[in-house]
Amino acid sequence: MAISRHSPIALPFSLQFPSHRTRLVFLPLRTPSPWFFRTLKAGSTSTITPSRTVSSPVGGKDDIELLNERIRKEHRKRGDGNTGSTMDPDEAERYMGLVREQQQRGLQMLRGEEQKQLGGFGYRVDPYQLQPGDYVVHRKVGIGKFVKIQHVVTGEGSSGGQEYMFIEYADGMAKLPVEQAGRSLYRYNLSNETKKPKTLSKLSDPASWEKRRTKGKLAVQKMVVNLMELYLHRLKLKRPPHPKPLGMEEFCAHFPYEPTPDQKQAFIDVERDLTERGTPMDRLICGDVGFGKTEVALRAIFCVVSAGKQAMLLAPTIVLVRQHFEVIRERFSNYPHIRVGLLSRFQTKGEIQEYISMIKKGELDIIIGTHTLLGNHISYNNLGLLVVDEEQRFGVKQKEKIASLKTSVDVLTLSATPIPRTLYLALTGFRDASLISTPPPERVPVKTEVLAYSKDKVMAAIRYELNRGGQVYYVLPRITGLEEVKASVKSCYPDVSIAIAHGRLKPKEIEETMRSFAQGEIKILVCTHIVESGLDIKNANTIIIQDVQYFGMAQLYQLRGRVGRSDKEAFAYLFYHDITLLKDQAYEKLAAIEQYGELGQGFHLAERDMGIRGFGNIFGEQQTGDVGNVGTDLFFEMLFESLSKVEENRIVSVPYQNVQLDIDVAPHLPSDYINVLENPVELMNDAEKAAKKNIWSLIEFTENLRRQYGKEPYSMELILKKLYVRRMAADLGITKISKMNNTVYMATNMTKKTFKLMRDSVVSDVRRNCLSFDGSHIKGQTSLDLPNEQVLTWIFQCLSELYAALPAFVKY
Repeated sequence: MAISRHSPIALPFSLQFPSHRTRLVFLPLRTPSPWFFRTLKAGSTSTITPSRTVSSPVGGKDDIELLNERIRKEHRKRGDGNTGSTMDPDEAERYMGLVREQQQRGLQMLRGEEQKQLGGFGYRVDPYQLQPGDYVVHRKVGIGKFVKIQHVVTGEGSSGGQEYMFIEYADGMAKLPVEQAGRSLYRYNLSNETKKPKTLSKLSDPASWEKRRTKGKLAVQKMVVNLMELYLHRLKLKRPPHPKPLGMEEFCAHFPYEPTPDQKQAFIDVERDLTERGTPMDRLICGDVGFGKTEVALRAIFCVVSAGKQAMLLAPTIVLVRQHFEVIRERFSNYPHIRVGLLSRFQTKGEIQEYISMIKKGELDIIIGTHTLLGNHISYNNLGLLVVDEEQRFGVKQKEKIASLKTSVDVLTLSATPIPRTLYLALTGFRDASLISTPPPERVPVKTEVLAYSKDKVMAAIRYELNRGGQVYYVLPRITGLEEVKASVKSCYPDVSIAIAHGRLKPKEIEETMRSFAQGEIKILVCTHIVESGLDIKNANTIIIQDVQYFGMAQLYQLRGRVGRSDKEAFAYLFYHDITLLKDQAYEKLAAIEQYGELGQGFHLAERDMGIRGFGNIFGEQQTGDVGNVGTDLFFEMLFESLSKVEENRIVSVPYQNVQLDIDVAPHLPSDYINVLENPVELMNDAEKAAKKNIWSLIEFTENLRRQYGKEPYSMELILKKLYVRRMAADLGITKISKMNNTVYMATNMTKKTFKLMRDSVVSDVRRNCLSFDGSHIKGQTSLDLPNEQVLTWIFQCLSELYAALPAFVKY
C-alpha cells in the first residue's frame, strides 16, 4: 500500500500549516473523526515526557514491529488467503449452521454405529488392551506409564474389592479404578516413530499439565477455524447443477451386478452432488478393492459427459490406467457419440500430441491417464469432472495440482485407504464422503499371516496354490532381487511359467506380461508393488510379500486386495527377516494389517494408520509439537469436541468506529519530523482509514511509513499504538477501554470460556496473571498507577498477546 500524496481532504475546521518554528500536536481521539491538529509556538512546553520506554526489545525491534511480524508469521502458518475480511452477520449465521450440519453428517455417516455404541467420541482406551510400559494420558493428571491391573481387596475377606490400574508418574504411582479409566484415559501416540514422551507428568504439579493441555486446546481451535474457512471457501464456489441425463436408467441397467446397499447410497450421494447442488462436488468414495467404487465413478462420468462437459480419470500407474480404459471403453461402447481416449508418458510423441490436440478441441469426452494429464501443456476444452483413483499414490506436486482444480470442477476421489489428510477432512465432516463397506455376496475375507521369512514356508505356500490350480503374486519392495527370487522359485518349480514385472520395463513388455498373467499363461508373477492397483484376476488367490517392513500400510492393504476376488479362500503371507530389527511403527503397522483382515476394513485401517503415522502435513504445517503435548488420541478427541461446540468459541467483532478509547494521551509531533512529511493531514487521514479497514491495512500503512520516512519519533509511535489498540479491540469484540487508578477495564462481548482460553495462551506469565474477567469486562491490573503513555503501551502489549490467539476463534 503506497502512502497517499493527494490533496488534503476537506476538514470540518480551518487549518494553517505551521512554519519551521511551529509544531503540530495531536489531541486525544475519542470519536472516529479525522485527527485534529493545533499549532504550538516554538518553545512551548510539551505535556509528554520525551523519554521513551520500550518493553522487552527483541533485536532492537519495537512493540509494533514485533506485533506485525507475529501476525504475518501466523498468516504464513495458516497458508490461507484471509487478510482480515469479514462477512455480514446473516451470511455468518448461515455459514455456522452449515458447518454444524456438515460436521454432524461426517460423524454420523463415517462413524455412526460405532459412535452410538461408545456414546461419544471413540478415542478412549480399553484398559485391558494395554501392555505394561504403554504410555497413557489422563485428562486431568497428564502423561503416565501403565504398569499393571491388579485386584485390590478393600474389605475383610477375599470377596470384596475391585480392579485398579496402576500408572507410574514422574513423582509417584497412582491407582485408578478400571471402570473410571475407560472414561478418562487415552493412549499416548505421536505422529512419528518416537512413542516415548519427553517427560512424565507430576502428580504434585497439575498446573504444568494444564498448561500443556491448554496449548493443545489452542492448536485444536486453530485447526477448527482452518477447517471452517476451507469449507466456507467451498461454499462460495458456484457452478450450475448438471441436468439429470435422460438415459441414466438405461446406462445403469448395463451394470452386471446387484448393487450393495452402500453402493446404492453412494450413487444417490453423487447424483445429488451433481444435479442438485450449486457448488462443485468434492466427494471421497472409500471402499475396499472390488467393492464397486469404479461403478460410482462411471455413473458420475456419464452424468457430466451427457451435459456436454469433459471428464478426466486420473490413476497413478499405467497398469491401472489401462484397466480403467478397457472398462470405460466397453461400458460406453453403446454410446458412439461419447469418445474415450488414453494418455500416458509411454505413448510416442506423435500420439501424445494428437491426443492433446483432440482434448483442446473437445474431440475427446473422457480422458484416462496418469499424472501426465495434469501437465500445464494440456488445455481442456470444457472440463467438468475429475476422478482421482488412489490419491495416496500421487506426489506432492500432483496433489497440489488436483487441489487447484477443485475450485472449478467436480472432483470424485476413489480410495480403499485414504491418506491421513483426506481421512481427516472426511472424519470431521468437512469433506463429503461415502463409505462402501458391504462386500459383494461372493467375496470371502483374505486370510493374512505375518511371519518370519523362511524359504520352506514360501515354497509351501506356492505349492498349495499351484496344487489347487491357482496363481501366485510374489512381491518385493525393490527391483533389485527380482531375478534372484525368480531363480530360487524356478529351482523348486522348473516346469511352472514364471515372469517378472516392474516399472522400468518397456510399456509393451508390462502390458504383455500382465495380459499373459491375466489369461493364466503365467502362474507366478515376481514383481514390485506395480501390481497393487489395477489387476482383477479371480484365479490369483495367494500373494507373498517379502521384506514387508519396507511397504506402507496402504500399499500392503492394496496388495492384499489383489487376491480374494472370487469365492475361493485367499491367502496373504507377509514376511519379515528379523522382528527385533522392526521399529515400533513398522511393528504396529503389521499388527494392524493382520488385525483388519475382514472385508470392508480399509477405512478403519486408514484411521489406524493416521493414529500410527499422525495426521501428516494436513494444512501445510506439521502439528507434531501440538500433538506431542497431549498425544494423538486426546488431541483428536479435543478436535471433535471443539467442532461440536464451535458456537461457544465464537468472537463477534465490532466496528472500528464503535471502539471508545478513554485513555488521555496527546502526543506532540516534533517539528523536524513534521517538516519531513509531505502532507501530514492527509497522511493522518490515511492512517485512520487503514485502521478502520482491517489490521492488514494498518500493518501495510505502518511499514510503508517507516520505509518512506524512517523510524518515527516516540510521539508518532504512540499515535500508531492508539490506532493498533482500537483495531485489535474491534476484532476482539471490545467496545470500550478505560482506566481507573491502576486498573484497566475493557468492555467485551466474549464469553468467560473464550476469554479463559485466550488468556491461557498468553506467553508472558506477568500479563497472563494480571488479566481477569468479570462477566462483561476484561480487567487488567497494573502494578503501579502508571502515566497514561505507559498505560497505552501496556494495553497495546496485552491486546497483542490476546490477538495472537485470535486465529483459533470463529470471528465475524
